[in-house]
Amino acid sequence: MNDVQNQFRFSDIFDYCRMGAVLIMLSVCIGSVCALFLWLLDVVTACRIAHPVLLFGLPLAGVAVGLWYFWFGRDVEGGANLIVDEIHEPGAGVQLRMAPFVLIATVVSHLFGASVGREGTAIQVGGSLASATARLFRLRSSERCALLVCGIAAGFGSVFGTPVAGAVFALEVLTLGRLNYRFLLPAAMSSIIADWSCRAWGVHHVFYPLMFQGTLSADGTLWHVNPVLAAKVAGAAVVFGCLSWIFTESVHRLAAVMKTVCPRSWLRPAIGGIATILLVMVVGNRDYLGLGVLPTEPGGASIVSFFGSACYPWSWFWKLVFTVVVLASGFKGGEVTPLFFLGAASGNALAHALHMPVDLLAAVGFVSVFAGAANTPLACTLMGVELFGAADIAYFAIGCFVACVFSGKTGIYLSQRVGAMTLREVRGRN
Repeated sequence: MNDVQNQFRFSDIFDYCRMGAVLIMLSVCIGSVCALFLWLLDVVTACRIAHPVLLFGLPLAGVAVGLWYFWFGRDVEGGANLIVDEIHEPGAGVQLRMAPFVLIATVVSHLFGASVGREGTAIQVGGSLASATARLFRLRSSERCALLVCGIAAGFGSVFGTPVAGAVFALEVLTLGRLNYRFLLPAAMSSIIADWSCRAWGVHHVFYPLMFQGTLSADGTLWHVNPVLAAKVAGAAVVFGCLSWIFTESVHRLAAVMKTVCPRSWLRPAIGGIATILLVMVVGNRDYLGLGVLPTEPGGASIVSFFGSACYPWSWFWKLVFTVVVLASGFKGGEVTPLFFLGAASGNALAHALHMPVDLLAAVGFVSVFAGAANTPLACTLMGVELFGAADIAYFAIGCFVACVFSGKTGIYLSQRVGAMTLREVRGRN
């Protein structure tokens, strides 16, 4: 009996060592690919800013990418939702070609000015590489699911430089209100190693200038949770949650309208491209193209700009319109960075109205709008800590959890589950 028990122990140790080696290899690969992706985004963004005429090629670029997916990539067009579905109900796996397809498509979108993000690409790169690795080593179904979760964590953690948030996000995004801690250790390991690998290539993430570190009490001590300020943050978070709901509903509903108006999927991006050109003419600037992390010109609207003293009252609205139009028409990329922009911009506007520290509410909005749209409040609270520091964690937590309450159950990831149903099925019942 003891021999049998020892045999099982040795077998378990061998399995752990084997999976550990596989995870390290996979995480290094994902981190390296994300480093390449971030470098390419910097290159094409600089090229777009230097050559504004590229914007007029956006409709044609969108159609070209649409045709490419229509002819060769129909089985990977579902993107991140395919990966989440595969974790819930393991099947044939995710195709490896998802990674180059989405990477190239996203780079093209940014080169010509589409208002899309980057997390979708990172998640799909991580998931497709994880699935290919599982097939290569002939892993069991449970091991393949664990590897897919680790792929999501590694992609998210490395592309934003937030490894702890990446690990929790990979668990939280699967099922609304439920975390499977069975995957926590490997997901954290993968996310941290991928982040190290990405940084080892010389990739530097943007610094967001949050200077607020608490308020002074009457006796001169630093107070990190001021009741009045906390109440104002909670009130602003109601608005952040409503913005999350408006964003997700707008994307889903406009996408349905687009399908009715233009049944050919490869042609729909032309509508989004033309609409973007017209919107630029209406607004009179190019602040709302691409990621919008840094301003394209001095004083322009950008995520970093929203942490300063200047007020940008309508930037949240225009970024919302620009992003909804391109995502609903089928451009590839992601929703998260535009949601960061939307949250920071609305926080900037509300801070002036509520007489609050602008940088604090911009930071809270940054993470809260995304938390409401993705239904991942814990991951976004940790993201706030990793990006801005731990001094304001109470405000991040209040913002993220209140925003989730007011954002509704539907979100940007329709394969996320609520109990036994996916968000797509919840929407159908409603």
